[in-house]
This record gives sequence, C-alpha cells and structure tokens, in this order.
Amino acid sequence: MDGRRSETTAIDTDGPPDRGLLRGLVTVFLGALIVCSLVLGITLVAPQLVDGIELGSSAEPSPEPPPAGERNPAVTDPSDPGNSSYETDVETVTSSAVEDFVHAEINERRAEHGLEPLEWDGTVASVARAHSYEMAQEDYFAHTNPDGEQPYDRFRSVDDYCRGYGENIARTWVDRRVERSSGDVVRYRTADALATGLVNQWMNSTAHREAILETGETPHWDRAGVGVYIGPDGSVYAGQNFCHER
Repeated sequence: MDGRRSETTAIDTDGPPDRGLLRGLVTVFLGALIVCSLVLGITLVAPQLVDGIELGSSAEPSPEPPPAGERNPAVTDPSDPGNSSYETDVETVTSSAVEDFVHAEINERRAEHGLEPLEWDGTVASVARAHSYEMAQEDYFAHTNPDGEQPYDRFRSVDDYCRGYGENIARTWVDRRVERSSGDVVRYRTADALATGLVNQWMNSTAHREAILETGETPHWDRAGVGVYIGPDGSVYAGQNFCHER
C-alpha cells in the first residue's frame, strides 16, 4: 500500500480549495487564457500528492540562471510583491531564479519550432507577478480576479503599449511529492527543476502550447514577462504574460 490518492480529473476554478485536503492532497492547477478581445481557451489538470513513495535524495543545486532582463523597470504594478523564496534541503528556491529559468526555457521551446525569442518585459512581468501574489493571498486560481479584472485589464491599469495580450497561469508546490496527470511523480527542490516542471505543464496542454508557439488563433507575440510567487507553505503560483506591441 503506497498511499496513492485517486486522481481528480475535473476542477472548478471558481471554487476555493478544500482546506481539509491540504494535509493529504496537493493539487496542481493549470489554466490558460489568450486575451486579445477574445477568450480562446481554458484547460485544467490536477496532479496530486503521493504519500509513501521515496524519490531519492540526490539533487544538484541549480546552475546560475540566464538573466532574463530588466529587473527594475520604470513602470511596475503597485501590488508587485518582489522576490519570494522557499528553502529546500538542496537550495533556497527564489522566485526571480524560477522566472529567469522559465523565460529561457520558453524561448528554447520556441526556437525548436523556428520561432524568434520573446524579449523580456519587466513591466509585463511585474503585472504577472502581482496577479500570482493576489491569487495566493486571496485564495483563488483564475484569470479573472475577484474585482472582475481580466489579464488585459490588469495590464492596462499599469501601462498601455500592448495591442494584444495573453496569459498562461499555473499552480504547483515546491518540496512536495506530486503525481501529475501523466502518472509521473515529481518533487521540485531546485529553481531550475521547478521552472522545467512549469514549462512542461504548459507545453503538455493544447491551449497553453498554442499561446507559447503562436498556433491556432494566437497572435504574434514580441515580448513576455514571467511572474512567480512562492508562499511560505511551498505553494507556487506562476504566470507568463505575453504582449503584442508592434
């Protein structure tokens, strides 16, 4: 008996999580939304905590992350919490390092499909980070916040140079054993491993993948920013916001 929980296959993104499950269940929520006057798709998966399965103790600390770009843009979201972190037995996982790794890996995946790299946009990242923080603090997971603001609304309240806008969001945990929809069991203890896990979640979902690779009805992106918030309990909220400026 390994303590494996039955997999949840449908999640209501509008409902708050059941606090009673947090002692035995970690659910990774995943959603995608393309905002360019039309909502093109939202998808969810829900991997879960697996008890009683050891994943091994060997893990190497993250290499130095490739700097994504400007960390102190002239214009930022007033609700941007800045850097957050969580200490594992391997390293202190910082949100800024995760953001850098995610941005670099997204551009690597795009290059594999003949796409140009996305330029890092510090203001867009600040808006994404503020939304990740708000979701953690207000205990919700959705593209539309409790005030009814959608991704483009949140950006427009800070600046207005993006003609098209999109958002991928994800929720997971650091230093917890989780079983993904594929059946794989993972435990993220480093920033680069967490970043790869987030990118894989998005790339394994059609709507998220379309946003990243500009397929389907997705507009051409020129810029992007990644915003991650890591809570004191190890919860991780992440967003990558896309911008079509030209």
